[in-house]
Amino acid sequence: MCTSIYLGALEAMVRIGKFLGEDVSLYRDLYSHGRAVMEHDLYNGSYFIQKIQWKGLTTPDPLSDPQRSLDEDYSPEAAKLLQQEGPKYQYGNGCLSDGVMGAWLARVCGLPAPLDTQKINSHLMAVYAHDFKKDLFYYSNPQRPGFALGHEGGLLLCTWPLGGQLSLPFVYSNEVWTGVEYEVAAHLIFVGRVKEGLEMVRTCRSRYDGRVRNPFDEYEAGHWYARALSSYALLEALTGVRYDAVTKTLFVHSQIGDFTSFLSTNTGFGNVRLSKGKVALDVAYGTIDVKHINIQ
Repeated sequence: MCTSIYLGALEAMVRIGKFLGEDVSLYRDLYSHGRAVMEHDLYNGSYFIQKIQWKGLTTPDPLSDPQRSLDEDYSPEAAKLLQQEGPKYQYGNGCLSDGVMGAWLARVCGLPAPLDTQKINSHLMAVYAHDFKKDLFYYSNPQRPGFALGHEGGLLLCTWPLGGQLSLPFVYSNEVWTGVEYEVAAHLIFVGRVKEGLEMVRTCRSRYDGRVRNPFDEYEAGHWYARALSSYALLEALTGVRYDAVTKTLFVHSQIGDFTSFLSTNTGFGNVRLSKGKVALDVAYGTIDVKHINIQ
């Protein structure tokens, strides 16, 4: 997960630096090396995993670091597990729902995928196959089960379909977060898996239909938790509507046929309409300077 975000950020730095006329060779080299490591060392043929390493790093060993915070203290039992499995709160060989989050962020920002697209798609479909549950009745969640329980469905944050679940995995691995559900759903739609993405959204929203939970409050670590704002990416995923203020280009790539969709920019907001192959922009507030329209 973190490496995918790192690679996406490096790609952004390269593009920003080139636009400003700066030397970007360091960022380009870091990106090339990091991508090679992630694609070859962290891909198991189906999805991306985590390589747990805690020795030989700049960061001290958790048991020898006198500056570690109180919540990182290890009991004798946890210290023994560390020697066998590594530091607590990792996921190792698990199938992590937001394991390619950086690729999703890049796509939302109009950047190319920071990783091999076939491997990204493979990871997303593995998440759909292993982590997306339509019925959680026989699933145990020792953390915060109120987010999804009983015969409700949801996207688990992590599963271990090939075995190897850690004794002390990251503490939220058993939970269901709407913010991650929307992220993965939007990413699936971006790569053409519209049916799977919408199925995930419908399953998520069925838990917040007003009968059991507030439809306007997808609570998590508090009410109206911000992570659910990842749902905004669904608009771009379904319509492809994106505005580039540098080139003043409006991009449209519909996955749903004709539509009317909201667009917000730094200088104004309004609606974008696609009808019979033609695009119209209705600005409701401010200005949106469009010189080019790119329909894909």
